[in-house]
Amino acid sequence: MTRSRSRPRALRVVLIVLLVLASAALLGAVAVLLPILTHQSAGGSGQRLPEEYVAHAAAEGADGRTRELRVETPEGTPADLSELRPGDELIVRGSGFDASIGIYVGVCAVPEDRGNKPSPCLGGIPEGAEEGHADRAALSSVWITDDWAWRAFATHGYDDAESGAFTAQLTVPASSQGGLDCSVVSCAVTTRSDHTAGSDRVQDMQLPVRFAENPQ
Repeated sequence: MTRSRSRPRALRVVLIVLLVLASAALLGAVAVLLPILTHQSAGGSGQRLPEEYVAHAAAEGADGRTRELRVETPEGTPADLSELRPGDELIVRGSGFDASIGIYVGVCAVPEDRGNKPSPCLGGIPEGAEEGHADRAALSSVWITDDWAWRAFATHGYDDAESGAFTAQLTVPASSQGGLDCSVVSCAVTTRSDHTAGSDRVQDMQLPVRFAENPQ
């Protein structure tokens, strides 16, 4: 008699535990998706694309932040963006960015309309980023975020959230990948909002690049 009564009780406990876990998973999914679905664009970054190959740019965005983007060699000198070669190492530094919005950093096409998203990008976005498991070895592009729901999966976090500073090391990929040929299309070292704010252009900064005709 006691044994027969304990079985329904154990079953109820199991069902309650499963219900609690399912509810927690649902709440977690809502917490992750809601900010993406409700994100409002802050406007543009205010940057005018440099006409020359420079390693530094600054612009005041529609959100009042002044963003700076620098590209250096590993030795700390300004990088020569007019003669990139596959395998070159670049250190990309930024400040003034909104740390509440994650960014991708890589070499992307320059859009004809500056109001459009810089795309496509060499190497794409960090592999697995949209699925939540970015490949930290895919250093031709990096994903920077401090968002609690994504930080563990990104390649980097911001160096300092208050100042919006970050540092990313890029390995220059081949000039032609995935349908983008930077020997034909204008390309640039680029920052842009990640997939959680994909339509927001306020974090878009670009420094034009040119690949060496003879990469050897």
